[in-house]
Amino acid sequence: MKRNMVEGSIARAMVAFTVPLMLSGILQQLFNWVDAFIVGNVEGELALAGIGATTALYSLFVMVITGFTGGLSVLAARAYGMGEQGGLSRLLSAFSLLLGGVFTAMAALGLILTPAILRAMDTPADIFTVSERYLRIMFAGVPLLAVYNTYSAILRGMGNSRAPFLSVLVCSGVNVVLDVAFVVVLRYGAAGAAAATVLSQGVMTVFLVLYAVKKYPVLRFRPGRGSVDRSVAARGSGFGLPPAIQSGTNSVGNIFLQRFMNGFGEQTVAAITTAYRVDTVLLLPVINFGSGIATVVAQNIGAGEPERARKALKTGAVMMAGISLGLTALILVAGEALIAMFGLTPESVTIGGSFFRTIASFYLVYSLAMALRGYLEGMGDMVFSGAAGIAALAVRIVCSYAFADVFGRKVIAYAEAFSWLVLLGVYLLRYIWVRRRERRK
Repeated sequence: MKRNMVEGSIARAMVAFTVPLMLSGILQQLFNWVDAFIVGNVEGELALAGIGATTALYSLFVMVITGFTGGLSVLAARAYGMGEQGGLSRLLSAFSLLLGGVFTAMAALGLILTPAILRAMDTPADIFTVSERYLRIMFAGVPLLAVYNTYSAILRGMGNSRAPFLSVLVCSGVNVVLDVAFVVVLRYGAAGAAAATVLSQGVMTVFLVLYAVKKYPVLRFRPGRGSVDRSVAARGSGFGLPPAIQSGTNSVGNIFLQRFMNGFGEQTVAAITTAYRVDTVLLLPVINFGSGIATVVAQNIGAGEPERARKALKTGAVMMAGISLGLTALILVAGEALIAMFGLTPESVTIGGSFFRTIASFYLVYSLAMALRGYLEGMGDMVFSGAAGIAALAVRIVCSYAFADVFGRKVIAYAEAFSWLVLLGVYLLRYIWVRRRERRK
């Protein structure tokens, strides 16, 4: 079994792994971009704001799934580095069934509670119906995402980020065609965009499962008695729950922040949620290089190469710093133009551009924090990483409410930037502590 991250050039291995992962993330985010672009230009700004107002709530489910499976990916990478093929099969069978079942139940609950939650979030009345219809349809795709991300996590742990990219590529084409059919031709509005996304997610999941079972015999299993190994479930939960809790807590916090943002009115909601769509895509290289660091570190720890694991952090941090500086320059030059293409009014574009110029100045801080996070998670330090993320969120929420009167709506950007500074400081202190502990051994 080839273990392609424990020998040769670290930079080359990291780029080969991260580029398909980054392209997958960009294409996944383009689902939302296409929805927003078509709905904004066909149905108008209120419909776009209606979609934007659901972002934090829907992300609660998505982020818990990706957080948990991110932990599974680190465990899979460690098993792969040790050459344990059987462990990969047991990990996949246990969590594709467990997560698929759990998130089917959670999506059903979310669908029932959608109106109450939107009211609790202070969703503006003129976009409430659009938000409710859009979100209820989107919940149908949550179980599909759980299964997809489980398979994707195991494949990434094995060093294969190409397969998830191919599945998302196929899905993206389907999504564009269905968006045009449902929104432009049939004029189903935001609900049509949601239906297009869910159907596309189904195609993406089926494609990846079929790829995995055909390419890797070790990943084939039949659901039934014995498919869920209790010891594997316990170990996988130990790696998956801390980042899932952090991601879930972040998403709950974002719901409070969404409510805070809603208080500035629908124009600010449309402007800043659109800016966040662009921001999320632009930061994918940083986030995915962080995942690349975690995977390289985990495989090398499994293979008994701790020095190479430390080199992965240094190499990745330098690459991420360069990327973040380039992104900052891009936003300063073209931030407003990127927002304007979603069909917003000139006033909303100005609001979004101001947000962008503020937050982009701190991209370097964020990239260094994500590099350190990747290293710590690759070492298996999931609990601390999760706790640090929750602490940073608390700082962001407190700052948002405490300084709203001082900065107005720009406090949304300042509060997030300050939370990144806190996160970097906490991760740096932890890294220093870990290195000192290693030297004492």
